[in-house]
Amino acid sequence: MTLHVSDAEVRRLLGLEPLIPAVRGALIDLSARRVVQPLRSVMEIPPDQGVLFLKPALVDGVLATKLITQIPANAARGLPTMQATIVLMDATTGRTLAVMDATWLTALRTAAASAVAVDCLTPRSPKVVALLGSGVLARTHAAALRAVRPVSEIRVWSRNPENVARCAFEVEGFAKNTAEEAVHGADIVCTVTTAREPVLKGAWLKHGALVAAVGAPRPNWRELDDEAMANVVIADSYEAAAQESGDVILSGAKVTAELGEILAGTRPAPHAGSTIVFKTLGQAVTDTVAARLVYEAACKL
Repeated sequence: MTLHVSDAEVRRLLGLEPLIPAVRGALIDLSARRVVQPLRSVMEIPPDQGVLFLKPALVDGVLATKLITQIPANAARGLPTMQATIVLMDATTGRTLAVMDATWLTALRTAAASAVAVDCLTPRSPKVVALLGSGVLARTHAAALRAVRPVSEIRVWSRNPENVARCAFEVEGFAKNTAEEAVHGADIVCTVTTAREPVLKGAWLKHGALVAAVGAPRPNWRELDDEAMANVVIADSYEAAAQESGDVILSGAKVTAELGEILAGTRPAPHAGSTIVFKTLGQAVTDTVAARLVYEAACKL
């Protein structure tokens, strides 16, 4: 029978400890072309400038398709700006194995990908973290980064002071009044916003910092200015960065490598002390391995 997995069940069944290595393996397989993943389909949703993404992938005999909506106006409605559903199928028979709420799964696997980048590209020393954005992605990033590095301080900024205060309390961090104040001296900066214009300036970045650029998943949206994008740019996918990332396209930045290539050792890591931008577009293969973890955990119950 097809399993139907609620958001509450996904939260109970999916943890960072198995997810981070699963995402790491998925990114390596993506770069090695051992998976099937077409570029996602995108449909604009009028009138509120929302977007529907359709994301399929085939990984190790498991086929998954994720439907995800991004509705920026939901923040004012008290709803998640991103909501998602995954259909998991047996690739041999086409049989539907599970239908699961993927809103939390998306937030956690997104943070897991950033954690994989941090683990690969930064020294193993205590980190000061700046979170630009105060939604669910800020919360999952705080947890995921703490899973791979000692974090000495977390700073939170967004355009909504009430959300900032709430998020800072929940992640045991400090609310900041401006993005520049949050970023100054930070070792890791996570841009997890729905912004369509830059919220991070390269002039604010500490030399040697790592930026996990998570938002702005459309060719005409940006979170980072040209100066920030003039640093070393690593992507989760060359194709996605070239066709979907406004940060990359509008700045004319060159992507140096895919993270999966660096993880596999087929391309060298940036020189020590480099300021790095990890541009992640949220690859369907990472959704697939996360959904498989949920399905396998549910089947054991």
